[in-house]
Amino acid sequence: MEQAGTPWRLVQITDPHLFGDPSRRLQGMDTRESFAAVSELVRAERSHIDLILGTGDIAQDGSEEAYQLFHDESFKLAPDMVWIPGNHDEAARMQALPFGEQCHRKIVDNEHWRIVLLDSSVPRNVHGFLEDAELEFLDEALETAGNRHILVALHHHPIPSGSAWLDNHILRNTEPFHRLISKHEEVRAVLWGHIHQHVDKVIDGVHYLATPSTCIQFAPNQFDFKLDDKPPGYRWLDLWPDGHIDTDISRVDVHIDVDLAGTGY
Repeated sequence: MEQAGTPWRLVQITDPHLFGDPSRRLQGMDTRESFAAVSELVRAERSHIDLILGTGDIAQDGSEEAYQLFHDESFKLAPDMVWIPGNHDEAARMQALPFGEQCHRKIVDNEHWRIVLLDSSVPRNVHGFLEDAELEFLDEALETAGNRHILVALHHHPIPSGSAWLDNHILRNTEPFHRLISKHEEVRAVLWGHIHQHVDKVIDGVHYLATPSTCIQFAPNQFDFKLDDKPPGYRWLDLWPDGHIDTDISRVDVHIDVDLAGTGY
């Protein structure tokens, strides 16, 4: 059925794990090469993008060079970009960069939609947690959205992934998070990264969406760490004025070396 109006066109790019040193590899993968391949795919498939959402683990080494690379490439794809830190990121460094304040916005609005970006990172820890101040911010952002539909983005998964090792690193305080989400019927989607997998579920009318990494992929439904042979990818989202969402993922079709025997990273 044809939608009325024009959608807000977003692209989610997540977990590129970039290095400042171009010679470094993650599980045998050149993450700069894989990020470039995904960027080329975005450029080929999406003729117009309003906003890039970078949902964490931008850098593997926390280097300014890695953040600069992500920033520069994002602004070749779209006129605007926001990001949130993941567990591998240096959140304070991201915000202190010359362009950090603009990219670190926690609310992005248009006429019909509000995007709320949460920091679930915990310094020197892999799991996620939303501090009281972050939950208070979420509550206020949902309360003040007016008639806008809402998309909430964070790095860590707020629902179980089905893999025991990954679920050790889940958002630890999911109860207050879900309580706030369920309190506001304007919330249409919750979007995250971290698990390097595709998830698309509707729970109580809300889309719960996870997206492949632009580098290595994690095999689903595993007890211990295991890599998948699926290629890197990204997610596109069209947010329509009536609250409807069209979304899917897309993966590159070029081979990028990865050590599938890896046991952790």
